[in-house]
Amino acid sequence: MDAVRVSALRESLAGTGWLESTGSFAGTLRDAVTGRTSRGLLLVGTPRYEPWHLAAHLDDEAALCGLPALSPTLVRHAVPPDCPEHLSAGLRRLADAGRGATVLVVAPDPAGVPLLERVHYARRGGATVLALDTGDRELGDLAHERLTVPEAGPEPFELVQHLVSAAAGTAGRARSRLARLAERLTAPPALRW
Repeated sequence: MDAVRVSALRESLAGTGWLESTGSFAGTLRDAVTGRTSRGLLLVGTPRYEPWHLAAHLDDEAALCGLPALSPTLVRHAVPPDCPEHLSAGLRRLADAGRGATVLVVAPDPAGVPLLERVHYARRGGATVLALDTGDRELGDLAHERLTVPEAGPEPFELVQHLVSAAAGTAGRARSRLARLAERLTAPPALRW
């Protein structure tokens, strides 16, 4: 989704509460992955849904806003043989997640016991767990922060993912601009000849 379409979407959602909700969730995501002790972002879906689209958008936003920690590792339920290394992180990777790791679970359908168990292990090991889902109670119980999308088909769920990724990057770009401005204002004056 390009910047013009995201902007139009934001305008159409103004006053609905969705911009604030997604902005807050994106801020939590950004803070979790950019913290001093952060150890990366693991993005996982359900057995029926791999969040490739969100992974791509977060990767783009990471590059645009200069926050490499926002670029996720996509964790897959089934890793095909001969899969390239960068696409071969399986569910075991969640069990190995510990303090400083952020696990973002994207679940338009129920997470299921195997995924919930691994997310539980990650949380118990110290990982921050975030959930973008349609109301999975058990997943919600495991999440530190959660954004629930009403079950209204796949389109709203995809739109919310666009809003989250755009908000995560936009706030990062705004923060970067503010940091650069603050640097310029507090720097010693340039010596003039």
